[in-house]
Amino acid sequence: MNKKILITGASGFIGSTVVDKALSLGYDVWAGIRTSSSKEYLQNENINFIDLKYHDKPLLKNQLQEFVNKHGKFDYIVHLAGITKAINKSDFDNINFNQLCNFTDALIETDSIPSLFVFMSTLGVMGIGDEVGYKPLKIDAIPNPNTAYGKSKLKAENYIKQIKGFPYLILRPTGVYGPRDKDYLILMRAIKGGLSVGAGFKKQILSFIYVEDLADIIFQSINKGKTQKEYYVSDGYGYTDNEFNNLVKQHLGKKSVLSFKIPLFIVRAAAYANEKVAKLLNKPTTFNTDKYWIMRQRNWTCDISPLKKDIDFKPQFLLNEGVEKTIRWYKNNGWL
Repeated sequence: MNKKILITGASGFIGSTVVDKALSLGYDVWAGIRTSSSKEYLQNENINFIDLKYHDKPLLKNQLQEFVNKHGKFDYIVHLAGITKAINKSDFDNINFNQLCNFTDALIETDSIPSLFVFMSTLGVMGIGDEVGYKPLKIDAIPNPNTAYGKSKLKAENYIKQIKGFPYLILRPTGVYGPRDKDYLILMRAIKGGLSVGAGFKKQILSFIYVEDLADIIFQSINKGKTQKEYYVSDGYGYTDNEFNNLVKQHLGKKSVLSFKIPLFIVRAAAYANEKVAKLLNKPTTFNTDKYWIMRQRNWTCDISPLKKDIDFKPQFLLNEGVEKTIRWYKNNGWL
C-alpha cells in the first residue's frame, strides 16, 4: 500500500509543486485545500481532496477521526497552509500560529501523529543578519524576526518544538521562485517593461531556492527519516540584486533597462501608505510594512551545510537555470 501524504495549502504555487512531486514518487496524495480554492494546478485524477477546518478544533478533531477510521492516519504531513500577507497584523498569528496549534493538538488528541510533520517556515524568522561582513546566517543563530509574518512563523516553530516526542522537521526557505509564482513575476514584468527598481543604496545580497529543489528537499528528508531538526534552505549561493536583475534581463532578451534605486525612507513611506489604503479597501497587499523590512534587509545569505550533510542536498537549479526555466513557463502560459 502506498504511503499517505497530506499536503496542506496545496493550491498555492509551492503546494501544487509538492503535490506534483508526491504523485511522481507514487504517494497516495491528499491535497488540503479550502472548498473555494482554485484547483487549476491540481487536475491529476489521482489527487484526493480534503478541507480541514483548522480554525475550529473540535470540528477538526472530528474530521481527523473520521479520516483515520476510514483510511488510517497520514504517514506524512507537509504543512504549507498559511498566509504571507494580511489586512490586519493579528491575522498572521490567528492563521499561521493559532491554527497550527489547533492542528498539532488535534493530531495528538486523535492519536494520528504522522511519521514526519514537515513545517514550512521562513528564513524571515531570523531577522537581520550580518550586514557588515555579510557572513551567512548559521543555524545556531538566535531568531529575532522583524516582521509580523516572521514572528508568527517563529511562534509556530516554538510551539511544535516544545511538544514532547513530536516528529517535526522545520524548513526555513529563503526566496522561493519558479513556475506559478506571482511575487517574482511582478519584478520580471517591470524589467520587461524597461524598469529595474531597487530599494536602498547599500549593497544587498539575496539568496534563492527554485521551487522544484524545495520539493526535492522535502522528500529527501522524508527518505532520510530526519526528525526534530530545522534547516535553512537556499541553493547555497548569494547574489546581488543587480545579478538577479541582469539574469532576468538576459533571459527576457532585454537589451536596455532603466535602473535606479529608491531611498529607503521613501520606500517605507510608500509601503505604509499602501498598507493603509489596502486596509480601507479591505484587501491585503504584498507591498506593505512587512515587505519594507524585507526590502531593507541587506544580507539574505544562509549556511546550508547542515542540509548538505544530513540529506546530501545538491540543488538541481542555480539561479541562472531557474530564472530561465521560470521565464519560459511565464511566457508559455501568457504571464509575460
